[in-house]
Amino acid sequence: MSDEEPTATTARTAALSENTLFGMGNPLLDISAVVDKDFLDKFGLKPNDQILAEDKHKALFEEIVKRSKVEYHAGGSTQNSVKIAQWMIQEPHKVATFFGCIGTDNFGAILKKKAEECHVDAHYYEQNVEPTGTCAACITGDNRSLVANLAAANCYKKEKHLDLDSNWELVEKAKVYYIAGFFLTVSPESILKVAKHASDKNKIFCMNLSAPFISQFFKEPLMKVMPYVDILFGNETEAATFAKELGFETDDIAEIARKTQNLPKENAKRQRLVVFTQGKDDTVATVGERVTMFPVLDIDQDDIVDTNGAGDAFVGGFLSALVKEHPLEECIRAGHYAANVIIRRVGCTFPEKPDFH
Repeated sequence: MSDEEPTATTARTAALSENTLFGMGNPLLDISAVVDKDFLDKFGLKPNDQILAEDKHKALFEEIVKRSKVEYHAGGSTQNSVKIAQWMIQEPHKVATFFGCIGTDNFGAILKKKAEECHVDAHYYEQNVEPTGTCAACITGDNRSLVANLAAANCYKKEKHLDLDSNWELVEKAKVYYIAGFFLTVSPESILKVAKHASDKNKIFCMNLSAPFISQFFKEPLMKVMPYVDILFGNETEAATFAKELGFETDDIAEIARKTQNLPKENAKRQRLVVFTQGKDDTVATVGERVTMFPVLDIDQDDIVDTNGAGDAFVGGFLSALVKEHPLEECIRAGHYAANVIIRRVGCTFPEKPDFH
């Protein structure tokens, strides 16, 4: 080992200052509680499912908070990822910034407290028209039925929050940006403003395909942002839907990754990187002109408690290494580690400290 090496490492880690990583998305307060079959039947829920709340679910949120053991966590896809990145980084605190919209209510106050406990620098746009978004996790045995009520998360306003000088300064401070595709349904103009800034300043802008419905029903805003995307994440199902919507005429995941990499790009200095996870199968990533497979960590099926949030966790781990300017292999290794930790626990939760080397 050369004499310079330790200082190079120290310098690199020391370069991590507050607000280096920027995330923007739909903040949800996760409310989880153990319920019984009668509770599921009452609200017409399946034991293992993810749905958006309808009018008939209003009472569900009122009832679930009265359960004896109810847990609250800061949730929503992007917020989960930046929260996990911050957990992997540990020190300094507030490396991750998060923007999103909440209500001026009790759930909003809890959400602020939970984000603070995770050492994320959350700056929420607060309004009183809609209540804070929530996601009820109704747990029965090994199953979780998720009911999401976006509410306030849908009300994010670019001109009332992102455009304010004090908030835009935080955007300018960042070096790496991450926004899940879900936010395309809320404020595509906010995403474009951040994406263009990243491209102009040669910083790294990352996005996620997030769910098949995004490629199907929000293809136009997605493709407006795509030229600015330096790193695109997704899973095998999302990748297949994206390929179908774009007429790639292939269902080979490596080929989809290559074709996605070659879509038009604004900042030619950075070649687009495409990373597709496939659950327990190898993660697929474009490395230069090649497509490489990265095996995930082995896990005993009996140790898997809850695979919800595995994708968010993978991205969080990946981002934690990316902001430290580690090579791709390290970013993927950190992503695999974080996902492996999360799926052993209920919800997107983690132990006090990571055991990652």
